[in-house]
Parts: sequence; structure tokens; C-alpha cells
Amino acid sequence: MKLLLHSLNYSPELTGIGKYNGEMCPVMVDRGHTVYAVVAPPYYPEWEVHKGYESAKYVSQFLNGVRVTRCPVYVPKKVTTVKRVLHLLSFTISSFGALISKITLRPDVVILVQPTLFCAPFTLFYCFLTRSKSVMHIQDFEVDAMLGLGMSSNKWVGKLARGFERFMLRRFDAISTISYSMMKNAEAKGVDKDKLIFFPNWSDIDFVTPNTCGRKLKAEWGFQEHDKIVLYAGNISLKQGLDIVIEAAKSFSENESVKFVMVGAGAYVSELESLAQQANLSNVFFKPLQPWEKVPQMLALADLHLVIQKKGAADAVLPSKLTNILAAGGNAIVTAEPNTELGAIESKHPGIYDLIEPESTKVLIQAIKNHFKKGETAPNMVARTYAENNLNKDAVIDQYCRDLNNLVESGGAGK
Repeated sequence: MKLLLHSLNYSPELTGIGKYNGEMCPVMVDRGHTVYAVVAPPYYPEWEVHKGYESAKYVSQFLNGVRVTRCPVYVPKKVTTVKRVLHLLSFTISSFGALISKITLRPDVVILVQPTLFCAPFTLFYCFLTRSKSVMHIQDFEVDAMLGLGMSSNKWVGKLARGFERFMLRRFDAISTISYSMMKNAEAKGVDKDKLIFFPNWSDIDFVTPNTCGRKLKAEWGFQEHDKIVLYAGNISLKQGLDIVIEAAKSFSENESVKFVMVGAGAYVSELESLAQQANLSNVFFKPLQPWEKVPQMLALADLHLVIQKKGAADAVLPSKLTNILAAGGNAIVTAEPNTELGAIESKHPGIYDLIEPESTKVLIQAIKNHFKKGETAPNMVARTYAENNLNKDAVIDQYCRDLNNLVESGGAGK
């Protein structure tokens, strides 16, 4: 097949959608497919274009067998709702220009990754011109996330956004997404069940394993062997609600052996650092994003992982960081409501992680205390077994390729 990926994010971004896109496309090339990617320059989660890349120019690359076109994009230094919209619109416009330049390419399938939904009309128009099959892959339900996190309180804006979303979703040949609850959400928005494809995020379970030792990195970071590390690693933005981690750290300030480590980048890092400084906390440490080769060690040094989200976000945004925690056999506290996908996984696989109420500092503190009181240590074999059975990178991508091939050959999404 000839495939074209249309997405904001791509390698060498180390987290989130960019990481998954950057892993998926080379695997597809290895399977004999020809892959093109129309993307932005890497900027996430730092919200700063990486060194060596341009934010105002079209740039072509040949990266791991993938023909990549980087499109101009506006990247705000301080992210607000208005600036985020401008950011998304800038890529929508510039990437449409890149699509039109590839009008003679005639791919078999075009995969648009949401976010951004703004690109949907132009992706569909391109598919119409080239007779390509259109697939929207939903990593985040943008509209649900925006309204669930209170980014817009105007009911007419919300109504218009939901109407636009439903209209667009129904016009793609297939919709793929990363969880069963998100598939149900898509169906509730009017997508025909026969058009749905399950395409979960994955982990490299041969690279991220419970057998990795984290002692060397723990010592490099200045911690003692007996220290208990509570780790949050990933994007640090407003949607996570990470203030409660700082509040939880306050209650452990007299317990010198418990250290809270925040690894990552994002628009909210400086605010969290300021909160920790204002509270004179000596048990909170901030580290930058780690290169992929150090990720297994980083996961291994943690006694407890935190997967923190606000209410209303758990089914609109399924945290990608969780896949590697599970593959590493890590013990984790996850904030999500029981009726979400995360709640369903915990219910079906008791012991995979501790599910607690979102946005409650009191509940989080008690959950951390309970964990250390029980004396649980890695590996968490319930988590590891789940990863082996459900998150194998090669198996997940191979199944997606089969689904796309079925879409091309039979005109149906296939399951």
C-alpha cells in the first residue's frame, strides 16, 4: 500500500502522538508499504521548535524510510486557548498546501490524526481528488477534551464544535482510535459501527521490561538506594491537573525517604516549579525528558508511578505514558472515574494499578501512603502480563496494516 500520514506530531518528539507516529511509519515501511508523512516540525511537549528545525519553512526529509514533509506552524511560547487555536489553524493551512503539492501521489490511504480536527475538511477534499481512502485516527477527542476541561463555557461554541465534529467524523471511510470506550464515543457521535477500527497505543515490550535495573540512574540523579521514588513522567500541561502532586508532596515533607520526581516538559512546568519553591519543598525534583534509551532505567527506578488527569479527560485523552509503565511491570496510581476505559481495565484486571478519584489531594495522599504501607515492589506481573497480551508493538501495527488493507480491497474497515 501507499500510505500518507497527516498529523501535527512526528519523530523526533519523545512523547505522545509524535512518538507513536514516529514508531508506526518505519514499521509500515519495513512491512513493504510506501509511507509519506505531512507533519509539523517537532515542538512537543516543550512548545518550542527543536534545534535544527524551522517553524516558518517547508522542509523535506527522508527519515527511517519515510518521506517526510515538515510544514510551517505557529508555536506559542505561552499556551492559551486562543493561541492554541491559532497554532492548530496555522498547521491546517500550511499542511493543506503540502497536500496539494502531492496531488499526483494518489495514496491508497490517507490517515489524519486527531488532533487536529481542523484538518478534516482539507484531508477529505484531498482524498476526494486523489480517490484515496480516508481514515481519521483519534488519539484525543479534541472537542470532548476542550469542553470537559472547561476551555470554553459558551454553550453555543460547544454546540457548534460538537456539530462540526459529528459532521466530519461521519464522512471518513473509517475511524480508528485507541480504546474501546473511545470507539463507543465515536459511535455515539454518529459513526457507523462497521467503520470503526481498534488501534491501541503500544509499547516495545522487548525493550521496556521488568528486568531493567534503575539503580545506576537513581544514583546519577543523586538519590540514595533506600529512597522511595514517586514518579510522574510525561507531558506537563494544564490538562493533567498536576498541582495535586505538589500538594501531596507537602504531606510527605517530613518523610525524608519519599521523593517526588517530575520528568518531562510542557507549558505548565514553570508554574509547578514555582509552586514547589513557594512551599519550600525539598522533596520535589524536576528532570527534563529523557532520551528513549534511558526510559527503561527511569521507569525501573520508580517505586510508584503517577498517572494524573483531571475529571472529564480520561476517555477523551487516554494517557500514552501508561503503556510503558505496564510493560515495565510498574506499580501505579491512576486518577480516573470508574466508568471510563481506565476504570474498565482496572475492573477487569484487578491489581493492574490503583484507580482513584481524580482531582482529590486527600485521596491521592492516602493512596500513596497505602502503597508504601503494603510494601508492594516491582514487578507488578498483572501489569506486565497485560502489556504482553495487549500492547505488543509489532502485533498492534501489523493488525492495523491488515485493517487498512481490508479497507482498500473491500471498502470496509474490518475488525
